[in-house]
Amino acid sequence: MKALLNRRSIRRYTDQPVPQQILIELLEVAMCAPSAGNEQPWQFVIIDQRSVLDEIPKFHPYAAMVGEAPVAILVCGDLDRDLHRGYWVQDCAAATENILIAVQDKGLGAVWVGIYPREERVRALRTLLHIPENVVPFALIPLGYPAEEKPPANRFDAGRIHYNGW
Repeated sequence: MKALLNRRSIRRYTDQPVPQQILIELLEVAMCAPSAGNEQPWQFVIIDQRSVLDEIPKFHPYAAMVGEAPVAILVCGDLDRDLHRGYWVQDCAAATENILIAVQDKGLGAVWVGIYPREERVRALRTLLHIPENVVPFALIPLGYPAEEKPPANRFDAGRIHYNGW
């Protein structure tokens, strides 16, 4: 509960590298996400090459923070594993959220940068990273040790809860 309630979008990072073991742990929790028919239609690209990271803000208008991040994880949907057609989006969203929660628990910071369904962003990342046509870049998660602190945000709104109908 603490990681969930304290998770915030962090857009500023120190230059301290994130250990490979932590990245693997983040992907382990990503792959624990629920998926339609347990098809697990996700693929992941770890991006830690500065020259590659620096290209992303050139085509994504809301990805400036990638320039500070020591690493990013690209969550992708593998359409060949999408046997319950169309559910890959929900499955990849669950995997993305698992990463964001685990990042908080590890004392790191991250932000969800939307890629899909913006075709120009999908196409640009597919080209930059040589991603095959059957794999769709879904969400980019730049992450690192935070260089900013944000207090928890209380977003609970009882007015949005309905029982047994609207």
